[in-house]
Order: sequence, then structure tokens, then C-alpha cells
Amino acid sequence: MNRMVGRDDELRLLDALLSASEAGQGTALRIHGAAGLGKSALLRTTAERAAERGFFVLSTSGVETERWFPFAALHLLLQPLGREAANRPAEADADVYRIGLAVLELLADAADRQPVLVLADDLQWIDKPSRDVLGFVARRTVNHRLLVVGASRRPESDWRGPDLMPDLHLEPLAGAAAERLLDAGAPDLPATTRSLILDRAAGNPLALVELPKAVGDGPAEPDGLPLTRRLEVAFAARTDAADPAGRALLLALAAEPGTPLDRLLEAAGGITGTAVGPDAIQPGVDAGLVTLSDTRLEFRHPLMRSAIYKSATVPERLAAHRALARVLAESPERRLAHEAAATIGPDDDLADRLETFAGAALTQGRMAAALPALRRAAELAGDGRRRTGLLIRAAEVASLLSDRRHARALLDRADLNALGPVDRARLLIVSDNAGLEADDKHRRIREMVTAAGAAMEAGARDVAENLLWRAGTRCFFLDGDALTRAAVTAQLARWDSDLRPPHLVTVRAYAEPYRYGVDVLPRFDAAEPDPSDGRALHFLGSGAMVLGEFTRASRYLDQAAAIWRAQGQLGLLSRTLAGAWPRFYLGELGRARAEADEGLQLADETGETVVSHGLRATAGLIAAARGDAEDAIRVLRELRTSRLFAAMPFATVIAQQTDGLLALFEGRADEAYRLLAKAFDPADVHHHSVSVWMLAPDLADAAVAAGKVDEARSVLADLPGLTAKLPTEMMTMAHFYTRAVLAPDEEAEQAYAEALDSLPPALTLARARLRLHHGRWLRRQRRYLDARDPLRTARDEFDRMGALPWAEMARSQLRATGEAAANRDPHLSEQLSAREMQIAELAARGLSNREIGQRLFISHRTVSSYLYRIYPRLGITGRGQLAGALAAAS
Repeated sequence: MNRMVGRDDELRLLDALLSASEAGQGTALRIHGAAGLGKSALLRTTAERAAERGFFVLSTSGVETERWFPFAALHLLLQPLGREAANRPAEADADVYRIGLAVLELLADAADRQPVLVLADDLQWIDKPSRDVLGFVARRTVNHRLLVVGASRRPESDWRGPDLMPDLHLEPLAGAAAERLLDAGAPDLPATTRSLILDRAAGNPLALVELPKAVGDGPAEPDGLPLTRRLEVAFAARTDAADPAGRALLLALAAEPGTPLDRLLEAAGGITGTAVGPDAIQPGVDAGLVTLSDTRLEFRHPLMRSAIYKSATVPERLAAHRALARVLAESPERRLAHEAAATIGPDDDLADRLETFAGAALTQGRMAAALPALRRAAELAGDGRRRTGLLIRAAEVASLLSDRRHARALLDRADLNALGPVDRARLLIVSDNAGLEADDKHRRIREMVTAAGAAMEAGARDVAENLLWRAGTRCFFLDGDALTRAAVTAQLARWDSDLRPPHLVTVRAYAEPYRYGVDVLPRFDAAEPDPSDGRALHFLGSGAMVLGEFTRASRYLDQAAAIWRAQGQLGLLSRTLAGAWPRFYLGELGRARAEADEGLQLADETGETVVSHGLRATAGLIAAARGDAEDAIRVLRELRTSRLFAAMPFATVIAQQTDGLLALFEGRADEAYRLLAKAFDPADVHHHSVSVWMLAPDLADAAVAAGKVDEARSVLADLPGLTAKLPTEMMTMAHFYTRAVLAPDEEAEQAYAEALDSLPPALTLARARLRLHHGRWLRRQRRYLDARDPLRTARDEFDRMGALPWAEMARSQLRATGEAAANRDPHLSEQLSAREMQIAELAARGLSNREIGQRLFISHRTVSSYLYRIYPRLGITGRGQLAGALAAAS
């Protein structure tokens, strides 16, 4: 039954979502709006309607004082599941995404029995690990009878993935609805009072219900208070008639909501100095402030909680926190939190204890518990230098939790004048994690180099090496100038390092590849990283990737990705999946598409902005190579509208490559050449001093088509010398491919032969493209029979890869030789989406649905839904036929 006034549209939307979820089309919704607009009432009404329809309803809500206790809200949510939830506990030291997957499976199993509604109120106060788990689940409701609805006072940016989670912004009630609500609750108000309350409430439903209770029969005069504060004053006034015991109980509840009733009564006794019994509950109930359900005492609205707490005097609050610290002695986190809240001014002893607790929590992997302890320790530290060091440590933890907004807020409070060399280096590491700024990139890198040197002199080698590695990565991703790049490697040389650690090997690779390429390449194979060390493997894979060592990069990054999957490290996994880009050159377009698609989803989900830009550029390139021009254009449009686009040359150069290829495939040869040649101009925003050589084969193709061979030779004049300095797969490909394609007719035969001998065997796309050009050249020489063999080989290779535009070019050339080219069968990638391809291939390898779900961070029931859609498209009826169907289609 609809008991809400003025929210018909919102309730219709929620009813529609319930119906869709009931039918197996699960989804999620975020509701946001100011305090008192009816978010909680909407959730309660939705819960009632869902229960009437047979939904199993789970709910939780955030509380300010509990937002730093890891998984507090999640435990509350899962309590009704009893033993099932206990069998899949949310361990505080487990990774949040592994917990998210466990909770998703739990809810998916429950939803198989009956539809499930998950409600999360006051998201802004829910502890971050719980909020992350709820967001993880909300993004994966598809194919389940599961609806997740969250409510917050502000749009929750932490719930990333807006395409999957629409927002419902609550506005104040319109005039007529506001009048109906006021008259329903207070029909006998004097006209003047009624008019004034309508004006004060401004359409806020809570105010329309509660302000009449505050004014009673007396006159209502303007008081100049903001609405939220006015409501808090009205709620606090309701305790005037309560005795000291009743007020103490309400204050204890306000300071520690969710505490068992017996502990609250004990704490209230500590505040008053006398024993407090159950009778103290009634005044709060009579005042309409709290409800009692199954021995659980709760405020009726969060503003009531804040009203009680704010109306207490400072001595009363301090007494409440001291009392709670005593009664919660068995919970170190809560005890320390209340001891800290009961302390005014510096307290180095308590700061020491908080820091010790944080250190132990970090050792156990409980970063979410360590963060508030470090932050409060900083507030209590008497020494400015120590305070700043603690703030930086807290910011480091916030950054590791992907809470970049919090990390920046902590850094803003640090006194930079109090920094020693090690803390300054750590500060730069944290700010590097917090985001990529688009300011003077060279100044920033040089600052990092100087700070790394100072940290090394101070004996903090790990900190120094970490910071210098970050400076090196910026040299690549931001394409630092020559002086800046040289400063990075010069600093490394001062340390007399043997360069065996993988991250130090990559410093030179990132910073000065042309100077150190010949030296660095053998070190990748000599590194012999621990196969269980994901970071070392990622360092090596990333370093190989930026140099253009596609085979090495894919090997190392594959191994790192397997480790991050097993550990549930989705942010790190998204970074490693950036290795989808080398697969383009290895001819693995299907796998590249799947990894780019997955990596992009995870990067957006975990806030890896820089990674997301690189993966989006890769996704556009893969779409173009597969003949999906519409998708490629869409992705490029998204990429180019980003404010960071121009600051990231490693992404801009790929975007320009994609634009050039699209023009070339559509027969716009002059435009293709112009676009690609621009990337070779150091002054152009699309230029990258290393990655630009990826475009050399494309430039050569466009030059031949546009009749600009001489111009292209001039653009590529430096290529032979640079290839000698950096003999990677990318440079070798660029050199021999362009040399053959741009060769004069009298040299072309030998140039093609040398190129095919010299191109690394793994670069199947480049080799197929070279055969296409060779066949085209032979046809132009009227050697039609000779042309057919390389053209057939190229066609078959392109078909196998799913490189459809090139495959059509090969067919066209074959027809021009007089050979009738059979129409191709649809490529498998045209029948299945990237995710469907992933699931089909994993299932064909023998993985169970649950194993596939764990690998892809989706539920096993979602995997099952995908497979039942895949089978008919492949013309099969079951799992046992998958391997054969995939083999036949490849």
C-alpha cells in the first residue's frame, strides 16, 4: 500500500525494478538527495512491497561512528542469512573483492530460491569495505533475481559503473503534495503556523512531519537556522522531559549505534555514575526518537542520532566515550576509537597505541582498520613532524584502498615544512597513487628524482627505489623530455645498483630506451622472477611492453594476471590486462578484445583512471582491426572528451593510429596518411617518442595507397638507426616492414624476402599484412600466379584472427588476380561478445561454472546463463561440444 505522499513516480520506478528483478533481470539503483527528503521512507516502502511479492529482503545502513570499522555494515546485512553467511564469512583481512564474490554467490544462491532485495541506507556513512562489496554486487546483478538499492545524501562516486546503476535524485515535494503531507499529520494548525512551516520545510517531507510536533500550539517564529539544524534542535528538545538515565542511554546510543542493549545500559550507568535499568528506554520511545525491536535499540532517523549527540555538552560526550571504551574493552578497535574520542589535545601515549594497532592491522592485511587509527594518531601527536609522517602513512593506506579522495584530504593536512627526506619521498609516492595531474610533467618527474636521491641518502632504499621507478614510468606514460629522462637514469647510476630487481630493470627501459635498450633486453630473460611474485612479473611485463617486446610482455603479464585473479586484486589485474595492447601485434585479436573489455570494466570499477585511458585506446584499435568501425568511433569519442587525454601521449598515439586505420579501411587514403604522419611530429599532441613506431607499418600502407611514398621515407628516416639502438620486436617490425612496403620496384623482391625472414615469427598480424602487400606488389607487376600464394596465406591468416578489413582486402586482391575468392564464413568473434568468448573458451578447457565465475568475478549462475545463450549460436546443445565447435570455427 502506498502511504507516501508525492512520490508516485519514484514508487512506480521501484515497482518496475522489482518486477524486472522478479523475472530474472536483476539491476541496481542509487537514490540520493538531501537529509529528510524521504530516502529511508522509500526504502521502507519498497521493502514492504517486495515482501508482499515474496522477496527475501536484506537491509543495512550506515552509521557515522561505524564507518571506519571494516565490514560492519556488511555483517549487519548478512545476519538474516544465518548459517549460510557464517559459512562464507567476511574476514577483515581478506581482499574486498574476494569477499564481494563470496557475497555475490551467497545472494545468487538465495535468489535462486526466491527473489532478493538488498537495501543499503546512508551509503555515505557505510564503511568503505562494505560499500565496495555492495557496489561489487550491484554491478553484477544481471541474470539474477536480485535488486540492489542504495540511498545516500550525495551521489556515491564509489559505486562506480553508472551505466549499470542509474541514479534517482530526490527533489523536495511540490507545493500541493507538501500541503497534503502537512495537513495529514497536523490538520489543525493555525493558518499562520501552517504557512510558516510550509515555508521553512521547503518541501522536505521529514520537516513537514516533525516541525509541527516541535511548535505544538505555540507560535512558530523564524529562527534563522538551516533546515537540517532546525530539525536537530527540534529532536533534541524532545529529551527535555527525560530523566538523566534516559538521556544518558540516548547519548550512549548516539555515540555507538548498533551496540547490544545490555552494553548500552552499562555505558549509560557509567555516564550517570549509577546503575541504569531497562526503564531508561521508555522516554526515548515516548519522544518518538527510538524504536525497540528484538532487544535492538535504533534511532528512527539519522538526524535524531546527530541531534542527541550534538546537543550534549562536551563533558557529557567525553564521559560517554570513556564509558563506552570500558564496556567495549574486548574490541580493541572500538575501545581505541572511544578512547581517542574521549581525548582533548595531544596525547602521545594514545597516539603510540593507535600507531601500534595500525601497524598490526597492516601486517594482517586489515588496511581499512589501520586507516582511522593512523588518522587519529596524527591528530593526537604532539610533534608536528611526527604528525605529518602519520598523515602520510594514513594517505598511503587510503591510496592502497583506492580511496583517492580521502588520500588527497589527508595530504592537504600535512605540514610540508615539517617533512624530512624520507617522508617527502613517501609523500610523492602517495600523491602519485592519488592521481595523474596534467600540470608541468617534467617538473614533477624531476622533483621525484631529487626526492628519491635524498631518501636513498637517508637510508630508505625501498622508498627511494619505489619513487624512482614511478619517475621512470612517468617518463614513458607522459613522454618526458630528454633532460628529464636522463635525470632518472643518472640518479639510478649514482646508487651503484646491480639492476637485478625487476623494478630497477624497468627504470632504464622506461626512461631512456634508446640509450639502454641493448643492455636492458637481456636482463628481462635473466631476471628469473619468483613465479608467485605478481609485482615482479608485472614490472617485467610492463617494461617489456613499453619497449615493444610484445612476446616477452605477454608472457610475463599473463603470469601476473593469474596471480592477481587468484588474490582478487582487481585494480592490479586491470593494470596487467593493459597487456591486451601487445596482443594486437601478435594477431590475438579475440583475446585482446576480451582482455581489453574486462580490463576496462575493472579499471572503471576500481578507479584506475590512467589504466582506463590506455585500455580504452586499445579497445578502439581492436574494434577497428575487427571491422567494427562504429564501436571504434564510439570508444575514441569517449577517450578524446577526457580532460586528461592530451596529457597522456601513450594513449593519444594509439587513438591516432585507430583514426588512421579507419580512414584507410574506408578508402580515404590521403586522410589516413595525413592523420598518421601527424603522430610523427614531436609538436603534435598525438606524438610519443617511442610508441610512435607502432604506427610505422600503418604509415607505409597509407603512403602506398595515397601515392606519398617519398614523403613517408623522409618521415621514417631515423628508423634504421633507432632500431639498432633498440632492437625490439616493435622496432624490428617497423624497420623491415616499411623498408619492404616502401621499396622501389627494383629492390622490392629482395626487401620482401628479407622482411619475412627478419620479422619475429610471433608477430602474425604484421607478417600477414606483409604478405598482403607482397601479393599486391606482385599483381601490379602482372605476376598474377605468383601473387596468389601470399594473398591466400594472408587471407587465411586474417580470417583466423578475425581481422576482417584486411581479410576483405586480401579477397579483393585475389579476385584481381583472376582467382574466385569464396565468401568467408562469419568469424566466431562476430557471433559472440568478448565476455561470451571468454566464457566459452574457459568452459571448453574444462573449467566448471564456479571456477569460471571465480576467474571472471561473476557468479556461477551468471556463467550458466551465458552458456545457455552461447550453445544455440554455435549450433551445439551442451558443454561437451564446445571444444569442437570452437576449434572448427577458428
